[in-house]
Amino acid sequence: MDLISILIVVAKVAFVLIVVLHFGALMTWAERKQAALIQDRIGPNRINILGVKALGLIQIMADGLKMIMKEDFIPAGAHRLYHTLAPAIAMFPALVALAVVPFGPSFDVAGRHIELQVANLDVGILFVLAVSSLGVYGIALAGWASNNKYSLLGTVRATAQMISYEIPMGLAIIGIVMTYGTLEMNKIVELQGEYFRLGGLPILPKWGIFYQPLGFVLLFTALIAETKRTPFDLPEGESELVAGFNVEYSGMKWGMFFLGEFASIVVVSALVATLYFGGWQIPYVNLMALPALPRVLLGVATFFGKVIVLCWLQLLVRWTLPRFRYDQLMHLGWKRLMPLAIANLPLTAAWIWMLGGMKS
Repeated sequence: MDLISILIVVAKVAFVLIVVLHFGALMTWAERKQAALIQDRIGPNRINILGVKALGLIQIMADGLKMIMKEDFIPAGAHRLYHTLAPAIAMFPALVALAVVPFGPSFDVAGRHIELQVANLDVGILFVLAVSSLGVYGIALAGWASNNKYSLLGTVRATAQMISYEIPMGLAIIGIVMTYGTLEMNKIVELQGEYFRLGGLPILPKWGIFYQPLGFVLLFTALIAETKRTPFDLPEGESELVAGFNVEYSGMKWGMFFLGEFASIVVVSALVATLYFGGWQIPYVNLMALPALPRVLLGVATFFGKVIVLCWLQLLVRWTLPRFRYDQLMHLGWKRLMPLAIANLPLTAAWIWMLGGMKS
């Protein structure tokens, strides 16, 4: 790999990290504003710079400064190394998982073919599943290393929750793999640029949501549970565990847990947009026929537009539904989502066989 190729990869990595971290910070503002609208309040509107409030956006800067300047407290009896590492480990999967998600169409410049994707892996979906499953280790370390029984209970809850929802999540994704016949994320997006046709006329794009409506509901539900947010926030459970696994954290370490949580919302939205809503594809518009610059701008804007809508939907769910009881959480995962995820596989196979017969 020559120097220019390395610089291109570094630029793509920097772009993804900057977008995720800024999205995560903006999500803290968006959640407070959306919660205020749902509860008929105004939301953050007091912090200003020279009288400029910017719809409360300056509150993000104030919160960041507060967390940076706040005392970093480690309780007596805690394992100092693991207590310090846990927030970074919890945040790591959200940053790495986006490496295989294509955020725009490819283009050629100066004889080089550039894909707007950090790493185009043949097993991209498996990579996302593997990396996302590592998030529980940060929470497990946080609860155990804090030397606090409430923290440890939050860790146990997180582990049980992950086991309950990882399986239906994986089964739901198998339906997408069966449908498109590949684990490569970029290839899945390209295939979603095709259309269901009637009399030769394009009717609907071959998005995953039309192939796999049940799979979409299952995956989206399981992914929300993986982010451990209401109604699936049992690992925190403020009213039961005094904030759960992160109760012994303060300052920027506490902030990293929540920044990782908001970054996970972005990752969930990006993954769902890629697998079920065509990624950067625009219905009835052939972006690949456009010149490089408008193609890239339109594709990237379309992808992140879909991500923003899905982020909004997750915030809406968070401020609409109350927290499940622990038994309800387990019941939903094992007795509702699991049977539906298993049933979705033969239904997908029958759908693929029927489409194959129609083509022949």
